[in-house]
Formats: sequence, C-alpha cells, structure tokens
Amino acid sequence: MSDVGKPAAGKAAGAKGVGLMVGVALAAFAFTFSLIPLYRIACERLLGVRLERGAADETTAVKASKDERWITVQFDGGVNSKLPWQFRPSQASMRVRPGQPYETTYFARNTSDRSIVGSATPSIAPARASGYFSKTECFCFTAQTLAAGEARDMPVRFIVDPALPADVKTLTLSYTFFKNEALTARQAHAAPSTGNAGAPHAAP
Repeated sequence: MSDVGKPAAGKAAGAKGVGLMVGVALAAFAFTFSLIPLYRIACERLLGVRLERGAADETTAVKASKDERWITVQFDGGVNSKLPWQFRPSQASMRVRPGQPYETTYFARNTSDRSIVGSATPSIAPARASGYFSKTECFCFTAQTLAAGEARDMPVRFIVDPALPADVKTLTLSYTFFKNEALTARQAHAAPSTGNAGAPHAAP
C-alpha cells in the first residue's frame, strides 16, 4: 500500500525542481543585466573609458545640453551720413538662453535743428543664423520721428530659436538708420499748418 503514493510524490518533487531551476535562471538574468550599468560606471570612472550610450541616454543628454546652452548676442548701430542723428546700443552684449524672451534698447538723438524721420534697417550676423533670431517688438517696424534735439530710448524685444545650429555661439544684431526723405519732406510741408512738427514720435 505504501508504494501507491510514490508517483505523486515524484511528480511534486519534479515540479519543485523545475520551479527552482526557473527561479535560478531568472535571478542569473537579473544579475547579469544589473552588471551592465555597473560595468559602464567602472569603465568611465576608474579606467577613463567612455562607452557608447543608448538612444534614451542620448535624448536625455541632448535635452540637458539645450537647457544649459547660452548664446552671446552683441549689439551694434550706426547712421547713414545723410542723417544728423546719434544712434548707439545701450549695452554692448547680452548672454541669453534660447527660447526665452529678452529686451534691450538703443539710444537715438536728433542733433539737427529740425524734425527728421528715420527708418532703421536691421541685420543679423552670421547671416545663416538670421532665421533663428525673432524680433517680437522693434523700432525698425515703423519709421521713427525725432524733433529737433529730441533724444529717446528705443526698445527691442527678441527670442533666439532653440534650433539655432550648435556651432553658433555668438550673434550680432546691428541697425543702420537712414533718413526717410519722403516722410521728412511730407512732415516739413505739413509743419506750417499743424504748428507742431515735432509732436509725432512715429511716422505714418
């Protein structure tokens, strides 16, 4: 009678053995997988060998690089010889983070004895970076009128696109003011009838 239970006991022992083997295999796999980052750390810190990283690591590194990126924006300004104005940036340069808005100003003064209308032409250097520099507010959007002897700070608001090529570290924003002959002549013609030629700050 005691022999009847032996097959069942053998099956239970076999199942337990298979389960034990599966558990050992899983543990070995987990241990081997955990060795990969440990091996990388050992190579990079102890031996100075930098191993290739996976796609997830590269994505994280690129994002961190963009978040830490700084660009130097230099400012420059001048006037055409026919325009009797002083014109210059209020600061020589500014460090900015791509994707964030910034503001600066340019100083202008009419050194003549009459009201004059001027128009500013902007430029960005290097030229290939011009598409990555956006002005959200600028005195160059409209012609500017300065009365005789008038001085004014003119604001510029801008954003540098985060997609700016990585090798571009410095941008230069430059303006040249020209005398707007047509609007200046129109204003001079209208002055006797209005009696206040210097009132407008922006020409139509």
